[in-house]
Amino acid sequence: MRAFTQHPASVGESYFQHLGSAWGFAFCMAAGAAACLLHGLFPFAFQKSGSRRICDLHERMVANRRRHEDGGRPAQSA
Repeated sequence: MRAFTQHPASVGESYFQHLGSAWGFAFCMAAGAAACLLHGLFPFAFQKSGSRRICDLHERMVANRRRHEDGGRPAQSA
């Protein structure tokens, strides 16, 4: 059981919360990949979709984690 709960607990989530979060990331990445593939075929389409997905995912995963670790305060820029 510990293999299923150790990592989720380390990021402050239950198993099912972590499952939902991971699947949300997977869906977002799949949609971004599809947009990039289509952009390759049709350069006029989805010009910013891939980079926007990357920025959104970074905000959700990295920036929000830093705020959580800092007790909810926005991260300070150097």
